[in-house]
Amino acid sequence: SCQGNHIKANSKLVAFNTEQAGKAMKLWKTVSCFRNQIFTFHLFSPTDVVTDMDFSPFEENLLATCSGDETVKLWRLCDPELEQPSSPELTICPGQGRLEMVHFHPSSSGLLAVGTAKCPLIWDTSRQDAPLAVLEQHSDQLQSLSWKRDGSLLASSCKVRTANIMRSREVKLWDSRKLSSSLSSVSLGTSSGTSELYSDILNVCYAQGDTVVDCFEVSSSEPFLSQVSHCLTDTSTRGVAMVPKLALNVMSCEVMCVLQLTDSCIVPISYHVPRKHSGQEFHEDLYPDTMGTTPAMPAEEWWQGGNKQVIGLNRQQDPPYFKPYRCLNQLVLFVLRWRKSASTQTKGPKQSFLQQNRCLQRRSSSAVPSRSPSSTSGLSSGFLPSPSPSQSAKAIQSLLGPTSKFRHIQGAVMHRDTHITNMRGLNLTTPGECDGFCVNRHRVAVPLSISGGQIAIYERSQPGRLPDASLPTIQNSVNVADFSWDPFDTHRLAVAGDDAKIRLWQVPEGGLKETLTEPELILQGHTEKIYSIKFHPLASGLLVSSSYDLTVRLWNLESGEQVKLLTGHKDQVFGIAWSPDGKFLATVCKDGKVRIYDPRKSTSPLQEGPGPEGPRGARIVWVCEGKYLLVSGFDSRSERGLYLYSADSLSSGAIANIQVDVSPSTLIPFYDPDTNVIILTGKGDTRVHIYEIVPEDPYFMECSSFHSPEPHKGLAFLPKTECNVRDVEIAVGLMLSKTTIEPVAFRVPRVKKEFFQDDVYTDTAVWWEPVLTASAWLSGSNGQHKKISLKPKNMTAVSEAPKEAPVRKYLPSSVYLEEKTDEQKKEELLSAMVAKLGNMDDPLPQESFEGVADDEWVSEYHGADLCCKLVMIK
Repeated sequence: SCQGNHIKANSKLVAFNTEQAGKAMKLWKTVSCFRNQIFTFHLFSPTDVVTDMDFSPFEENLLATCSGDETVKLWRLCDPELEQPSSPELTICPGQGRLEMVHFHPSSSGLLAVGTAKCPLIWDTSRQDAPLAVLEQHSDQLQSLSWKRDGSLLASSCKVRTANIMRSREVKLWDSRKLSSSLSSVSLGTSSGTSELYSDILNVCYAQGDTVVDCFEVSSSEPFLSQVSHCLTDTSTRGVAMVPKLALNVMSCEVMCVLQLTDSCIVPISYHVPRKHSGQEFHEDLYPDTMGTTPAMPAEEWWQGGNKQVIGLNRQQDPPYFKPYRCLNQLVLFVLRWRKSASTQTKGPKQSFLQQNRCLQRRSSSAVPSRSPSSTSGLSSGFLPSPSPSQSAKAIQSLLGPTSKFRHIQGAVMHRDTHITNMRGLNLTTPGECDGFCVNRHRVAVPLSISGGQIAIYERSQPGRLPDASLPTIQNSVNVADFSWDPFDTHRLAVAGDDAKIRLWQVPEGGLKETLTEPELILQGHTEKIYSIKFHPLASGLLVSSSYDLTVRLWNLESGEQVKLLTGHKDQVFGIAWSPDGKFLATVCKDGKVRIYDPRKSTSPLQEGPGPEGPRGARIVWVCEGKYLLVSGFDSRSERGLYLYSADSLSSGAIANIQVDVSPSTLIPFYDPDTNVIILTGKGDTRVHIYEIVPEDPYFMECSSFHSPEPHKGLAFLPKTECNVRDVEIAVGLMLSKTTIEPVAFRVPRVKKEFFQDDVYTDTAVWWEPVLTASAWLSGSNGQHKKISLKPKNMTAVSEAPKEAPVRKYLPSSVYLEEKTDEQKKEELLSAMVAKLGNMDDPLPQESFEGVADDEWVSEYHGADLCCKLVMIK
């Protein structure tokens, strides 16, 4: 909500805005020029939200910020490994209202351009009492400031009001000597976001909230402005920062690098010019002399009319410009060893740090960054052996953050023999509250586009190509709004129709042999069309439904009557979900509220809290043993996201959320309570998103996603007992397309598949057996499902598998550090060759064979020798 950029960078540091209360900005240190980085995390807290920031071009550790408290602050940053200052070095209070932008002067030290709501100010940081100049006030909101490269001119842009909400965005090039018309312009399409530009030979343009970053080349002749690159990003952009020229990799012909700030990460976008001898030669035509790091003059001299220029640097002659990339694993190895040597010292002769570093270089293929022992107090110079795998894993996890053991989950379509093909006349336009089709262990129900609300039933035990002739169906007589299989009766199907009635159908054993026209039971009570229906997870014969009449009703199928009517919704009910223990019912509504009901005690909500802002649809599911509620919905920008709520305090809002992508369809969740893995996809999507939900920060741990070759029309999952534990399958779903149903297995890659992976397969609930009857639950009784193990009898659990002795891949460090004579090296080489060839003293296999007598052997030998000579002569 500010005109300034949300991220700035120099050759060493990156600063960016956050939305955390009391922590308005974060500071990161980068290693190896933003490539394969290890970040050291620090932050400091201005008193109000930071609207803009800028690094000094002459001092890497000097950062200027302006904020909503109408102040400009200069921060003298320490090394990121040390504690950052809690107070600024300098505070300036212009007293001109809210400050939006701050920019350092490009050629003089201590000079700032500050943008207020409607006018720019020029400040000398050595004179805090008053600005050097207050420039002419603009007619509307000031949106951008930019210094000319030599520091002689300052340009500004002002908001132009228009009647169109979706404005056409353009990039225009102007001659500063003739501002009456532009030299060239390029259209970027329409958007409600504002664009930001970075001036140079190459010009980067982006809009906040977009997923596109454009790059243009600016020239002094026709066509003046030409587009070079059109970069599509995975996530929406919150800000972009240009990496200084001094940090580019010139040997790989990198001409520009920008850092894209998203909601959850910083993404480097690098621009390279393809050259034949890239990496071997320096291409002078790509790298003219660039700005140096020494100011040309103080602020007072510039104000008095000085026009000195910053001395340029030659990228080939002035070191250091080429900074080789380093592997992340090598950096982690270096950090682990360095940190451990700070607290422990090994026995034996001490080695210098340079010797330690050479050893590390022998262990890896490229150089490792080195530090002098004198630069860090209290560090031991002793070299330590490799940490244990568990210690390394913990240390790496502390550096890179928590990871999920399901992060490499793989989705794969099963063999074609398991597919149901040649399906015709499917209804692929079911309402948004409907999953599209439903499955159980034995059969699949799919709505048809034939008039009369017909439903096709396919037996899972009979896969293959369906005949071209028509098949028997269920004739529901009205269009299908939603339908669901009874979890305790695989033959009972509940169908909600547009006529506000719920029909119960009984499918005979072996599938439909003839068309069904008479339902087993009809439930009437709703006055308008029904949204969705859900069976109770514990009690048999209990069904809940939501309708356009803004009510949620509970039905007793034993008596065929309505037993509860829940009120409190003010708009369309997007989704309903029973808690795992069957006590509570949660709903998410179009009025922007999430509600929890205790149907047996009250018809009014037990709790109520703010839900997703978007009015396009939502789903809700209980997670983490019923302690949290997960809602998939849309935000105010129509981006799909996940929102996590504490079931004990809905009123406080979502405790965590994550933006997924942009798509018109609602994400339909499937939650596995045994693994806390949630699988989400929308009707018409090609991507299936997978996350592990944990009851603590970071709450959402993203796993590998599954991509289908074509857009699918729905994805429904089978019971956990249908998973093949020998292949480490944690979920099996059926994917519906235009004409086929294809099983998809989601597997966790494991090495020792001969063992039962008991860390993945906890005891699962026997949810296909009811715990209570409908009348018992209504009278106040509670219960829980019993659990069973999925371990086959002939498999051993991986936790009980025999432990293998660890095999060390590398020799101890003492071997590398020890100086050996030439004789010792020859002896080691000879021993290795002998070990490779085997023991020469062992008898050969043919020596144990029975042969002929000696005299016979001699004669035969001479005969064979004569044959060999004859062959050679011929």
